[in-house]
Amino acid sequence: MIICVPGTGTECLGVWKAHRNDMENIYPFLFLGAIYSLLDPNLNIARIHFLIFFVGRLVHTVAYVFAMKAPTRSLAYSIAQLPCFSMALQILYSVTSYW
Repeated sequence: MIICVPGTGTECLGVWKAHRNDMENIYPFLFLGAIYSLLDPNLNIARIHFLIFFVGRLVHTVAYVFAMKAPTRSLAYSIAQLPCFSMALQILYSVTSYW
């Protein structure tokens, strides 16, 4: 087991930064996903949203930790954000339909 303390080395620093980056993106997704789930969406569409986010974040984290080439990480980030935008738009549409 590797115990990483920020500032102890480049490998530990990379893992720490990747973890922090994940937390900055996963918590908003969980919030949007919880509200989106309350809207009673189509189950298959919801699964696709969650799967795309999971795979995108997984690829992004691996690319971050192993310092893969630049397009890999940014493309994975962009793909993982698509379900967030989609869910946010559907939530806004649902809220504005009551006005």
